[in-house]
Amino acid sequence: MFRNLLRISHPLHILLAALTYVLGASIANYLGKSFRSDSFWFGFGAALLAQMSMDLLSEVFRLDAEPLEEGETRRGRLALRNNALYISIASLAVDAVIAFILYYNQRLGFAAFIFIFLSLLFVLAYSVSPFRLVSRGFGELTLALHLAYIIPSIAFLLQASNFNRLLTLMLPLTALAFAYFIILGFPAFATDRKLGRRTLLVLLGWERVVPLHHGLILFAYLLFVASPVLGLSLTLIWPAFLTLPFAILQILLLRNISLGARPNWTLLTVTALAVFGLTSYFLTLTFWLR
Repeated sequence: MFRNLLRISHPLHILLAALTYVLGASIANYLGKSFRSDSFWFGFGAALLAQMSMDLLSEVFRLDAEPLEEGETRRGRLALRNNALYISIASLAVDAVIAFILYYNQRLGFAAFIFIFLSLLFVLAYSVSPFRLVSRGFGELTLALHLAYIIPSIAFLLQASNFNRLLTLMLPLTALAFAYFIILGFPAFATDRKLGRRTLLVLLGWERVVPLHHGLILFAYLLFVASPVLGLSLTLIWPAFLTLPFAILQILLLRNISLGARPNWTLLTVTALAVFGLTSYFLTLTFWLR
């Protein structure tokens, strides 16, 4: 049971949430903001719990026609669902306590409160009816926004209190995250159509999603190139371009598959993950060390 709970909680999403959270805090560190260790760790725990709840609740509210695990029994399915629901409720309750502690200690500014509230809305809208965006073709976008924009913004605002133009870096990262989650839909495309899952790929069809994916990658790196217009120095964010070869490979791999080449889903998925993950990591390292 524990192994199945671990699987449906998507540990990789939690690791990516940890990475983007540290990125937000590292930007505040670069700006010379005093490091608030209590705000950092409370926010870090809250962000990971919110992401875990987001993934668990999406599995709790799956339709009965969609199995949670292969060869499951109805009793086992019910037990897994209940345990996932209890963990999700407990996690959101802990998040509420953390928010109160931060507010009580005057560590929760208005902007940080708004983004924490947005995180809760994203968690519920993504997974719970009547919205359940994960089943309406908007799951990939919602997940990308939560991981690559909401979470690092919370980390930054808990340290800096106010917005800064450096947070515009979250926009290209969100585009790369969106492209990554689009890629994840391709290997499961046939199964998703069979079970009636309305992923973005099923909703739009691969003919429209492939150019959308390419456009997201190009958009992300064009935003990095245009960073001086936004008041950001290319000498500061140049490490983001170290992942450009992987991004080009990602586009070529998906293009070849769309033209009929034999798919290598593992290589494509790892490449997409590397583009988003390594870009986040390089930027985090740059801001933290400067």
